[in-house]
Amino acid sequence: MYPERIRSRWWYLAPIFIGLIGGIIAYFAIRRDDPQKAKRCLMVGIGLTAVNVILNLAILSTGSFEQEFNVNV
Repeated sequence: MYPERIRSRWWYLAPIFIGLIGGIIAYFAIRRDDPQKAKRCLMVGIGLTAVNVILNLAILSTGSFEQEFNVNV
């Protein structure tokens, strides 16, 4: 097993800005040095992606988007 090192909190910016892909990148980059932070980065990426999908579906399902921008979905 690898010795555990504490990695920077800056790694949380990858999933915040890039979403699921950023979470996966952060996970594989720091998984050996700080496995708990790697799992949390992955969970942040999954969570923010899920929130984004849910909000987008909610906005599109209201129909006001289609009326306002004349979009045929």
